[in-house]
Amino acid sequence: MNVVFLTMSRIPDFSLRSIYTDLMRKFRDEGHNVYIVTPRERSFGLHTELTEEDNVHLLGVRTLNLQKTNVIEKGVGQLLIESQYKRAIRLFFSDIKFDLILYSTPPITFLKVIKYLKEQNPGAKTYLLLKDIFPQNAVDLGMISIKGIKGFLYKYFRNREKKMYEISDHIGCMSPANVKYLIDHNPEIARDKVEVAPNSIELTECGSGQINKRQLRLKYGLPLDAPIFIYGGNLGKPQAVPFLIECLSKNGSRHDCHFVIVGNGTEYDKLYEWIQTNPYSCVTLIARLPKNEYDALVQSCDVGLILLDHRFTIPNYPSRLLNYLEYKIPVLCSTDPNTDIGRIAEENGYGYWCESNSVEEFTKLLDKMLNSDLKAMGERGYEYLCGNYLVGNTYNAINSHQ
Repeated sequence: MNVVFLTMSRIPDFSLRSIYTDLMRKFRDEGHNVYIVTPRERSFGLHTELTEEDNVHLLGVRTLNLQKTNVIEKGVGQLLIESQYKRAIRLFFSDIKFDLILYSTPPITFLKVIKYLKEQNPGAKTYLLLKDIFPQNAVDLGMISIKGIKGFLYKYFRNREKKMYEISDHIGCMSPANVKYLIDHNPEIARDKVEVAPNSIELTECGSGQINKRQLRLKYGLPLDAPIFIYGGNLGKPQAVPFLIECLSKNGSRHDCHFVIVGNGTEYDKLYEWIQTNPYSCVTLIARLPKNEYDALVQSCDVGLILLDHRFTIPNYPSRLLNYLEYKIPVLCSTDPNTDIGRIAEENGYGYWCESNSVEEFTKLLDKMLNSDLKAMGERGYEYLCGNYLVGNTYNAINSHQ
């Protein structure tokens, strides 16, 4: 089977670990021919090019800067990427007959590209991996509004969102709450075309316990004798950074635990400035690390933090959960009440959950976690990962329709 995968995520190296490269490697290992279309932002100085890596065809398309740039360039880049992808596909893949067209969010970006591929491959199945529900997530965070002048933007994006759902033969959601939300808010979608196709990873040979925790803690100046709570990943508006700062202000001078925050994003400076003016001994901020170094650091920690803005009405399901479970550390989730990531963690004994609007509740869970059997909770999380969040689960969901 010939599979084409469209993504907005940059894939500079197919061997790198991510929810997308792991899944595409699974397709390749199952004997399918894999073709990936990924952006090459102009800041990297690379032209559109087709390469082959590990028996996978990787089409890097030159685009404007889509991340870490000003709002104008990002907006124009989002508008142009459809025509850029379509032109590149026509140039490099015109002689390929695809059986499966896979694409991940933001889905509205690829509408014309999907239509073109479907026209060229009328027998192909189209499958949307729904990771973000846009534009509602932007409404939740106050970036756009349903009414007023910004309401025109909402209507435009919402119309394209609905068209993307319509053109998709199947829609894979991250969790049961995502499936319910999509159907409840889009009653025109047939129930049988929506299913759970979760964020998933392939396990590595280097599992928990394969690193020198003492050496790593010394490397980053972390305490050797205190449980460490780690937050890793993007530090943007969705991640409730202001709430995190409130929680750190309340608990930052504790001696029975330590917090390490790793990542970057639009809210990074807020954390940096706060730490500069509040030099607590139990909070460490580290700029974004290479994936292999971050994975090693996670293994040297004891509890993973997951935070989401309380305003969200859509059920996000952050993929950073997978690293925590893989390395057998339990999770403390502080989120909006609509996502099921915390409820699933509690029901299966590998984490605790509270809403991200109460520093007091967060602190109570912090104390509860410090009095829990972290090793047993981590083992339960690993077992849940193996049963639900490996690439085989997502692959089987997608491949069952072929």
